[in-house]
Amino acid sequence: MTLVDRLAEAHIRRALDSGELDRLPGRGRPLELDDDSMVPEALRAGYRLLKNAGFLPPELELVREIREVESLIARLDHGEERKRACARLNLLHSRLRSRGREPSLLLERGDYRDRLIRRLDRED
Repeated sequence: MTLVDRLAEAHIRRALDSGELDRLPGRGRPLELDDDSMVPEALRAGYRLLKNAGFLPPELELVREIREVESLIARLDHGEERKRACARLNLLHSRLRSRGREPSLLLERGDYRDRLIRRLDRED
């Protein structure tokens, strides 16, 4: 065990003994760990920090913006504003493709996409 490990263990032991960890959220329940097996090991800590801070990787940010524009288009009547929104949607799709990414066909159309959108709307 390294010196850092020993210091960490000693700090944790003191916190446990003094009761500092007694009222933590989720105490007594298993941890809900994210599946980050597809993220290279060297990037996992950085990605987790960004995720916990509310930031998305650029590609996911583009996908989120695409969904927002799609939602806007669905609410707009035919007209100039809808044309601008459609042009914006095409631009966002081009940006995503230029990064070597294609939106999943499951998310592009169909029942699965509709159910996912309804579920996300309920969580907001």
